[in-house]
Amino acid sequence: MKTKKAWIKTGIALAIAGGMFAGAGAAFAQVKIGVTLSATGPAASLGIPEKNTVALLPKEIGGKSVEWIVLDDGSDTSRAVQNTRKLIDEDHVDAIVGSTVTPNSLAMIDPAAAGKTPMISMAASAAIIAPMDAKKAWVFKTPQNDALMADAIASYMEKHGVKTVGFIGFADAYGDGWYNVFNTAAAAHKLKIVTNERYNRTDTSVTGQVLKTMGANPDAVLIAGAGTPSALPAKALKERGYKGKVYQTHGVANNDFLRVCGKDCEGEILPAGPVLVTEQLPDSNPVKKSSAAYKEAYEKAYGAGSLSTFGGHAWDAGQMLQRAIPEALKKGQPGTPEFREALRAALENLKDLPVAHGIMNMTPTDHNGFDNRARVMVQIVDGKWKLLND
Repeated sequence: MKTKKAWIKTGIALAIAGGMFAGAGAAFAQVKIGVTLSATGPAASLGIPEKNTVALLPKEIGGKSVEWIVLDDGSDTSRAVQNTRKLIDEDHVDAIVGSTVTPNSLAMIDPAAAGKTPMISMAASAAIIAPMDAKKAWVFKTPQNDALMADAIASYMEKHGVKTVGFIGFADAYGDGWYNVFNTAAAAHKLKIVTNERYNRTDTSVTGQVLKTMGANPDAVLIAGAGTPSALPAKALKERGYKGKVYQTHGVANNDFLRVCGKDCEGEILPAGPVLVTEQLPDSNPVKKSSAAYKEAYEKAYGAGSLSTFGGHAWDAGQMLQRAIPEALKKGQPGTPEFREALRAALENLKDLPVAHGIMNMTPTDHNGFDNRARVMVQIVDGKWKLLND
């Protein structure tokens, strides 16, 4: 027979073991999603609505509670990488959403792939997911590929008589990507690019770049920037008396850009996700219902007129996870390598998913999944976004 002391030791051991199993059960009961975004720094006008949107995402999916761990990378590439490593190594997340901008997202690919953790970027460059390889197999993205939007701009330019284009873009991966895809689109639509000028997101003057561009006398100018820093060349062009049409990328599709650029951006044209002009879409548009759902949710929380397309990228990441997590749970439990791999596979096989920006159909070689339904052309008229129907 066991002595009283032996029974006490046995009881303690059982209690400890029970606690361990209970802890394991609690861990398995919860899905952890890490988020790193640019809520401060030059990309804050993009990152803030993304952060606001994450707060609206569900706290339970597939019968499991969901914890959203949100970190700010300050628009800084190094911090984005540090956040990614922390979320994987310390918080043991099942997936990562982020970052806001292309340079950060590109830098995050290595640690995400090394940690075999699915990553859903909210940045635009197709280079984040293509060409597909073993590392990028873990990476997905919600914004429309810049090539899809570049083709929309070039097609619109051709239809409206533009022959020559001056290019002014960010001096980073975003600007490089846009120059490459627009160069291809321009050739397909018989446009000639006559300048390739660059500036930094933190610059306070682009006088030199604008003067060189105007010296080439282009029919139109494309500003390949994102967020409020894209207002700088637009203002300089207006100040110097440029008379041609000015185009922007979908990287400026938020109200902060309108506020900062003001009257200097009147008449500018850009491609955007349908969510930007949800209320102007015809009822026949296949994206109207899903984009209106995001608009209603966001403006209910943050006020009428507060909608941002960039927040829509976070919303779409949430929609992807809501569809994929229940599928992954059939093959593994949260917190395990099996679950993360199953989640990656489920994301890769998303089909006919209506989101704020379009209809997603992922494949093993296309981790964005958008087609032409994910873009419209809009113009800034009286300080507001107007859907263009031609």
